[in-house]
Amino acid sequence: MILNTELEYKGNLFPSKITNYEKNLNVLSFTADNGVVLEITVRRDSILRFRYTTTGIFENDFSYAITKYASRGYNHLEVKEEADTYVITTSKLICKVAKADMRISLYDAVDNTLICEDELGFHWEESYQFGGNVVKMSKTAQPGESYYGLGDKPVDNNLKGKRFENWVTDSYAYGRETDPIYKAIPFYTALHNKKSYGIFFDNSFRSYFDFCHERRNITSFWAHGGEMNYYFIYGPQMSEVVANYTDLTGKPHEMPALWALGYHQCKWSYYPESKVKEITSKFRELQIPCDAIYLDIDYMEGFRCFTWSKKHFPDPKRMVKELADDGFKTIVIIDPGIKIDMDYSVFKEGLEKDYFCKRADGPYMKGKVWPGECYFPDFTNPEVRDWWSDLFKELIEDIGVKGVWNDMNEPAVMDVPGKSFPDDVRHNYDGNHCSHRKAHNVYGMQMARATYQGLKKFSYPKRPFVITRAAYSGTQRYTSSWTGDNVATWDHLNIANLQAQRMSMSGFSFIGSDIGGFAEQPNGELYARWIQLGIFHPFCRTHSSGDHGDQEPWAFGDTITNVVRKFIELRYQLLPYLYTAFWRNVSDGIPILKSLVLYDQEDPQTHYRNDEFIFGEKILVCPVNGPNQKGRRMYFPIGRWYNFWTDEIVEGGQETWVDADLDSMPIFVSEGAIIPKYPVQQYVGEKTIEELTLDVYYKLGKETSQVYEDANDGYDYIKGRYSLRDFKLTGKEDELIIQQFKTGKYITTYKTFKISLHGLPFDIKKIEVDNVEIPLQKLISNGNNILILDKEFTELHIMA
Repeated sequence: MILNTELEYKGNLFPSKITNYEKNLNVLSFTADNGVVLEITVRRDSILRFRYTTTGIFENDFSYAITKYASRGYNHLEVKEEADTYVITTSKLICKVAKADMRISLYDAVDNTLICEDELGFHWEESYQFGGNVVKMSKTAQPGESYYGLGDKPVDNNLKGKRFENWVTDSYAYGRETDPIYKAIPFYTALHNKKSYGIFFDNSFRSYFDFCHERRNITSFWAHGGEMNYYFIYGPQMSEVVANYTDLTGKPHEMPALWALGYHQCKWSYYPESKVKEITSKFRELQIPCDAIYLDIDYMEGFRCFTWSKKHFPDPKRMVKELADDGFKTIVIIDPGIKIDMDYSVFKEGLEKDYFCKRADGPYMKGKVWPGECYFPDFTNPEVRDWWSDLFKELIEDIGVKGVWNDMNEPAVMDVPGKSFPDDVRHNYDGNHCSHRKAHNVYGMQMARATYQGLKKFSYPKRPFVITRAAYSGTQRYTSSWTGDNVATWDHLNIANLQAQRMSMSGFSFIGSDIGGFAEQPNGELYARWIQLGIFHPFCRTHSSGDHGDQEPWAFGDTITNVVRKFIELRYQLLPYLYTAFWRNVSDGIPILKSLVLYDQEDPQTHYRNDEFIFGEKILVCPVNGPNQKGRRMYFPIGRWYNFWTDEIVEGGQETWVDADLDSMPIFVSEGAIIPKYPVQQYVGEKTIEELTLDVYYKLGKETSQVYEDANDGYDYIKGRYSLRDFKLTGKEDELIIQQFKTGKYITTYKTFKISLHGLPFDIKKIEVDNVEIPLQKLISNGNNILILDKEFTELHIMA
């Protein structure tokens, strides 16, 4: 007879005193007398990894988030033992480990100021229900500390005072503060005393972050399993933190094709073929630029992935070619649920090869999605990813589809509690077999990865284009994304702005929202204002649920159509500017959108700003986010800003009113900027670019700008066939000097620059190009300070 039937509840457990220390190159191990081991890895001078085990043994070191291409190496590493602490010093950081209890404190190595310190530090609670531990970390919040990041949480930029959960969730018609939603990105950036650091908690179990919500001065994060394994990334500039986190988890594997940055039109659903053609013809008839048309689930035969409805799309290859001839790339949706149907080849093959997810006791994971009852491939198995990638051969190589959109990959399951797989589903996890508790947050990421592999293979020699709804840290390597099933309300216009900014500062720049709202129906004013915001998002697509009416640019009457056309045309003019921003993102991990705090953390006014953001490096944007508004108040960061429409100059460091009727929005350009523009095209590649316009904004002082170009698709740019122009502007009271430095082997199609001068404070009396004086009438057109110049010039002097 067993009398004692209760397990002993131990509560929180803590490391005890350190009894042993070992150093192996850049890996330092500290062992406590109760068996806890802390392993600190110095990855870079500014990046330390902290990893704890409570059993003395670490599990296999595997992560889907960390890229093998991440930078490594440091300039200095020194470890000293003092009476109460071990002190680890790099050229950027000093890390102190307390001998009594393993608590960590981190200091700036340059001026010795405290950056971050443990409160309770690492602690854990044994989980008798599942085995393993709930792993926890708490840190003391510094005075005035603010927090940012964490992916696409639909809340204000500054996260202080809030608590969040990371569990990828299908959240139809989510609202402000809904949590969790579609993505799990367990990375945040903190800022205090003008210094910034980041913490990436690389744990794919269900995790939580508390930013001084439960206790005023304490920030904590914890997970329902796995290891306490986090990276500390020091700036001190927030932009460096974000770039280093992006380097760690991976920059996009290639530049997007330029057409992918054009305007895209989508709906659930455009069918049959005649409806698709009607929509695309209308774009061309009304001269509204558009590069891509989307086919939602209704293009399939009974929602079976990799099939076509014979009734609605009798000859998809011909249709796709005809659309391509008219400048439209066809994008199709692919979901993870595979219909249970022995006459369906994809299902039959997956079953025969044992590629579907199973429950703990052996039966297949069965769930209801659009096709009815389905099985689901285990995308955490590399063999399954290879199989999945091969399934795209017909769609891409044969039929000519140009992009794939992964939806429902949280994974979403209908009519069950939790709207997803149960916890006991088993996964391969690249040989690290586990339950769905560990694999859930990475499932959508691994589906997007497998899809990307297929498109990369079958689109070659062109670049792949993939979109995913679900994501974990690192998904930006493979794919773009959007913010899921939003709603046609003014508040959702605000939320879309916040989410795109937050995703960009969480390493994921290729992001946009469903313009106009997916659920419900916008009025014309809301749609127009949303387009104005959307053209400044890296991914620009209108998408809506067909249940609620039409949402094409012409659906709201001529006035709105004209406003929408004007702004989509502006998007196409700014493509070389946006493409250059993408090049910076792919090369250096620099976000394409920058919240004001990311742009200027020194200015405390920026720490709580939500609406304004920097697009690329030089353009300040602020959407009009309420009905019946003829303008709005907005904050200008330090510097001087030209009104894009009027050239009027606003001094930064203040909040002021800006007029913006429905056909306008607040757009400003920083002084000294050189903004490249293409002519308006109906689609990318419609026109050969004969001339590049450079909008030059005068500044008294110096400024640099860049223009990156390549063949707009393909991989020649990797072999040096790109064109990078560095422009150096020097403004004096009676002279403007522009110097050009060009690198790369790509020869652009245009021969000349059309230089449009803004804000020149003097009349032009003399022009010298490469030390040769040029007659004014040869260069100046219309007397409007517009010069036509050979693109190969190296130095231009414009004199009073």
